[in-house]
Amino acid sequence: MNGLVMMVIAIVVLLAAYLLYGRYLARTWGIDPKAKTPAYELEDGVDYVPADTNVVFGHQFASIAGAGPITGPIQAAVFGWLPVLLWILVGGVFFGAVQDFVSMYASVKNKGRTIGYIIEEYIGKSGKKLFLLFCWLFCILVVAAFADVVAGTFNGFNVAADGASSVIPANGSVATTSMIFIAEAVALGFLLRFGKLHKWANTAIALIMLVGAIVVGLFCPIYISQSTWHILVFLYVLIASVAPIWSLLQPRDYLNSYLLVAMIVAAVIGVFVAQPAVNLPAFSGFVINGQSLFPFLFVTIACGAVSGFHSLVSSGTASKQIKNERNMLPVSFGAMLMESMLAVIALIAVASFASTAEAASMGYTTPTQIFAGGVAGFLQAVGLPNDVVYTLINLAVSAFALTSLDSVARVGRLSFQELFLDESIKDEEISGLRKLLTNKYFATILTLGLAYLLAKAGYSSIWPLFGSSNQLLSALALVACAVFLKCTKRKSFMLWIPMFAMIAVTFTALSVTIWQLGHGIADGTYQWISGISTTVNGASVLTAWGAGLQLIFAVLILALGVVVVIQGVRKLLEKNTVPATAK
Repeated sequence: MNGLVMMVIAIVVLLAAYLLYGRYLARTWGIDPKAKTPAYELEDGVDYVPADTNVVFGHQFASIAGAGPITGPIQAAVFGWLPVLLWILVGGVFFGAVQDFVSMYASVKNKGRTIGYIIEEYIGKSGKKLFLLFCWLFCILVVAAFADVVAGTFNGFNVAADGASSVIPANGSVATTSMIFIAEAVALGFLLRFGKLHKWANTAIALIMLVGAIVVGLFCPIYISQSTWHILVFLYVLIASVAPIWSLLQPRDYLNSYLLVAMIVAAVIGVFVAQPAVNLPAFSGFVINGQSLFPFLFVTIACGAVSGFHSLVSSGTASKQIKNERNMLPVSFGAMLMESMLAVIALIAVASFASTAEAASMGYTTPTQIFAGGVAGFLQAVGLPNDVVYTLINLAVSAFALTSLDSVARVGRLSFQELFLDESIKDEEISGLRKLLTNKYFATILTLGLAYLLAKAGYSSIWPLFGSSNQLLSALALVACAVFLKCTKRKSFMLWIPMFAMIAVTFTALSVTIWQLGHGIADGTYQWISGISTTVNGASVLTAWGAGLQLIFAVLILALGVVVVIQGVRKLLEKNTVPATAK
């Protein structure tokens, strides 16, 4: 198999999926171009803000991608490139894109409300409370995993086994450019909101800002340790998750979208020119390193195939920015297929090496480094310098992860606040404790504090639990949306197979994860060392503190998931469902 052949297959499948299946879903469920969307109906300048399609697409794509479509396929490649490619294409089209579209569709048809509110409206109030608690716990896992990825991408120092330290120029440049991006995003936010310029003028200004930040970053790297970056990243997320969406989140996503799309286009060109060989086996076996293909392939590759986190973005932030209902298809379905394309590129990148050991011998030890190193190698065939391209790819990956970070932190904060909100209680009758729990600053600090503790365990330790929880969230979102479609007399059969498949995968994966964590603590595999993680011979080792915290999260998430699934499926199977008042 050649990387070029793999790429062509992916492009044909994904393009056909958008033109045929995506448009079929839009026709079947119904799109009203003349309807007044929630972005206009409830415009508040904070969360409900109408935005052009390219701006919302940039937010959606950058938020849902994160580091997931890069990390997942590279980790799952131990099973061979064929099962990974099949799951990316089949899962991306019939699972992920369908989930993202129906989540946004249901939200826009229900005043831009989240999946939690949709569960309350169509399944029941108790189901909503349980789902919100589940979402909050899940968001903590996402923030922890992605914050560690970002801090690692920014880490300016490499410490050898003998204790010798050296700087990492590529990471230093990425850190500088990313910090400039944030400052530029704030300026661009004010320009987009108050400048009233033509969209092409805004685009030109954004591109100039983008190029300027990259140039400064390449020549002025900053070197800060990973532990310090952990703190700085969480401080940034604290501010970003409570700021008005137009002041940082929306413009930074708009700015980043050009970088991210340019990265994918450049990588595709690199593959076409270099035509890299696929050196990994097509299939390595059903059990690799003690992990079975089912269910772990399907939870390791979440983003890029199907990811429950996408439903939170589609219904939590992006749906509140949609100007016209016809924009939902390209923003949701289209962004998911673009993410699947990124996952295929990541697979080709890792498959171009004979093994991860070969990649490590070249200095590429993490999935993001393997991805950047592989793509930089492809683009060398075009005549571009390896070190510059490697830096730019790392920059794009960090942009993905940062965007996901503040989006999911905002969703986590909102989920915690909604958990304690009660519309039946008047404002003057709300108790002091309830006021504290619904305060956005308290909710944010609590969410990020727990995420910081988990982040100290490292993304590689968190990823299995994150993947399982992520896919269970997908199952819950599909259940909720299937009930919505049934209640509003729309066809829902296209959701049934993805829904029950995700239920089977995630319940199995979480059960295995709980057993492994509990067994590891019981037999002393994890030791009670101060802190969440420690380092032995240069490798990160999860301690019993980290394992115990993950075990608590896993048990709670599985229990909540089971209850919400039972409530949702019971409602879905009812014969006489009262039609709802949604549009």
